[in-house]
Amino acid sequence: MTKWVLPAIIFLSANSLYAQQPGPLTVEKIMRDPKWIGTSPDNLFWGTDNQTIYFSWNPDQQLADSLYAAGIKNHTPVKTAAADRSLLAARSRGRYNADRTLLTYSYQGDVYLLELKSGKTIRITQTTAAETNPVFSFGDQQIVYEQNRDLFAWNRSTGLTTQLTSFTTGNKPAPEKDELEKGNEQEKYLKAQQLELLTIVRDKKTKKDASTAFNKQNEPKSLRKLYLGDKKLSYAQISPDGRYVDYHLFKEADGKNTIVPEFVTASGFTTDIHSREKVGAPQDTRESFIYDRERDTVLSVVLTDLPGIRDLPDYSKDYPGRDSAKVRTVSISGLSWSDKGTHAIADVRSDDNKDRWIVLVDLSSGKVKSLNRQRDEAWIAGPGIGWLTNTNLGWIDENTCWYQSEASGYSHLYTTQVVTGATTQLTKGNYEVQDVTLSNDKKHFYIVTNEVHPGEKQLYRIGVNGGKAERLTAMEGAHEVSISPDEKWIAYRYSYSTKPWELYLQPNSAGAKPVQITNLAQSAEFKAYPWRDPQVITFTARDNQQVYARLYTPDAAKKNGAAVIFVHGAGYLQNAHKWWSSYFREYMFHNLLTDKGYTVLDVDYRGSAGYGRNWRTGIYRYMGGKDLDDEVDAAKYLAEKLQVDASRIGIYGGSYGGFMTLMAMFTKPGVFAAGAALRSVTDWAHYNHGYTSNILNEPFTDSIAYRRSSPIYFAGGLKGRLLMCHGMVDTNVHFQDIVRLSQRLIELGKDNWELAVYPVEDHGFTTPSSWTDEYKRILHLFDNTLLK
Repeated sequence: MTKWVLPAIIFLSANSLYAQQPGPLTVEKIMRDPKWIGTSPDNLFWGTDNQTIYFSWNPDQQLADSLYAAGIKNHTPVKTAAADRSLLAARSRGRYNADRTLLTYSYQGDVYLLELKSGKTIRITQTTAAETNPVFSFGDQQIVYEQNRDLFAWNRSTGLTTQLTSFTTGNKPAPEKDELEKGNEQEKYLKAQQLELLTIVRDKKTKKDASTAFNKQNEPKSLRKLYLGDKKLSYAQISPDGRYVDYHLFKEADGKNTIVPEFVTASGFTTDIHSREKVGAPQDTRESFIYDRERDTVLSVVLTDLPGIRDLPDYSKDYPGRDSAKVRTVSISGLSWSDKGTHAIADVRSDDNKDRWIVLVDLSSGKVKSLNRQRDEAWIAGPGIGWLTNTNLGWIDENTCWYQSEASGYSHLYTTQVVTGATTQLTKGNYEVQDVTLSNDKKHFYIVTNEVHPGEKQLYRIGVNGGKAERLTAMEGAHEVSISPDEKWIAYRYSYSTKPWELYLQPNSAGAKPVQITNLAQSAEFKAYPWRDPQVITFTARDNQQVYARLYTPDAAKKNGAAVIFVHGAGYLQNAHKWWSSYFREYMFHNLLTDKGYTVLDVDYRGSAGYGRNWRTGIYRYMGGKDLDDEVDAAKYLAEKLQVDASRIGIYGGSYGGFMTLMAMFTKPGVFAAGAALRSVTDWAHYNHGYTSNILNEPFTDSIAYRRSSPIYFAGGLKGRLLMCHGMVDTNVHFQDIVRLSQRLIELGKDNWELAVYPVEDHGFTTPSSWTDEYKRILHLFDNTLLK
């Protein structure tokens, strides 16, 4: 459940906030009061009756969320019985058969079958082992599930359970040698001599060989063992027709993880937390196989012949002598099967992040045919194009697959006919398709896009052959959508800039009127405060690109001539939008700053989400380059257009925002008078592999990118006042980062900086007192630097 308050118990006096009149906004009020905003519904899912929407919620400020239900007829939310919740959640994760009359699911480690029309439930397993991930296969006649890494099938007609796989640790034993081949050379000579000289020895061997051959010929057929060698099984699934099992093996890399000490513990002793590896550490290796049960053969999926598999990335030109003939390592997702199992496609990625192939797998040979290659000299990503779990692709019919691609510069929807290779782009324009769901009848897609505005999320319906999309939602802001199993109803979380997320329900048709289901239990003072609706504006950057930002402007009578720029974190994030921000504390803090007369600007710099491929990759090989230029151009915009004193501008942010603050204070002297860098990356060679290697490659393959992107190399350029804040139990951006930078500043003899440490905090703070202390320090920094 999305929390807009901190999970802490605070004792209020009899004169509680609910009884108070609106008062001045303070840091303490923003950070400490658990009843200040209320809580939003989250984790929406539909019941199998198509009448009930379930969601996590906590309107009565309990210690934890509860599961609530609301119906399409009775809209009043009702708390579900605790005993029912795990079963409802289990069914929500179940799988339907083709005509959606049956549902199979795993509940408390056993497999069940639900007949939707009658409501009858059949228990398929009852064991001490855990049976999970059931699916329909063999033309919907059998249910296949996992138990102890193997697949089993339960026949609906006969009730027979059959084991389908036998994954076995280790290597296949070598064939047993003939007696003559065993032993050393002397022993082999004597055995051969006995056979040559003695008839009785020859006769015994002949009888034994005949008996062995007879027994082998007449032994019952056993299930083929699938040997794992020195690897581990990560994934196995059955094809819809039950003939094939595709499975993946991985070998763990022998990398070194960072140790994060935890100093404040119940025992009084320091505890070591084993955290992540650093970028460039050895990565797991993966292989993919297909087990043909009909032919009793195992094929390795061959990925070495992909088009461009030997291509070097462009940045290699900065490092002469790189070997262009080397086959790059790649990884493959699980196969996506057509409904009848006629074809299988997969998403393949190069481990250097530059290539993505949608491939058709030849089930008779294991070879693949590239249907679509997307090459990006920065890195492959974008909405619906995430790796493994976030990839949107599937089948419209037995010969037509669909997927998303950034080939046009924005993530759009495509189809490809796998036999002919004909490809069609279904959506077009300077906007992103951010979510896709294929309808049950496979005649149209439900898509969420930001076509109306980069800062909105609206739901549309579009035919599988393209054409004009029909808009289904209308309210300005963002919609996070869940469609009922029969597709007659739409439930969604909706929010606007000044309105936290609420649950709405509407019929699945254009122009339908939504009904609000939930209402936040907010304090009277929160409701009474005139929260500002920040204006989403654009300004022109030095390269003539339009940069989106949230602008908070003070009343003319209070304007103090100073300004603060907020830098949001990264990963892939957007904050200059029209929905309730995940940075809700910062939103309220910006209202406090504006009350005091500051102008506040919140910039979606280069690298932010929502604006297409070129914006996303604008930080490639140079973090603190174009992204920081956007912040500097924002400061220029404030001074030239909004009458802000150019010498009284501050900057702050956390995580990537903290990194940007450091780069600003170290490399842009005179632009920012003060900066607050929170939980900052100070040296990208010490951050994680998955995120960093996309943007900067690896430290030992692209040292240029790491050196110009890491603040620790530029600490000597510090001008203005710098506050650094960091949690000591940060398992994301390690406390070691800020310790190394502090030592660097000490050795450089810098005076105008300070470090505040938080002994019990991870990357995201959870303790109200820590949040309060941090933001009081930030406010003190700005008031004492920018208002003088």
